[in-house]
Amino acid sequence: MKTTVDLPEKELAEAIRHTGAKTKTEAVSRAVADFNRRQRLGRLADRLGTCSDVMTKDELARLRADG
Repeated sequence: MKTTVDLPEKELAEAIRHTGAKTKTEAVSRAVADFNRRQRLGRLADRLGTCSDVMTKDELARLRADG
């Protein structure tokens, strides 16, 4: 889909540098795809919640030493 947008040159140049894109179109496409992926991951994390039963580093080290 062809769309015309006015983007700040500094922001676009930075997006090109960060994405490694060869064109402006590729940089914008990658940035939008990454944004969408992060939003999906955020919604997934919200659904899954947190886990309070995770081992600490010390507990894991003791488990590895005993094994």
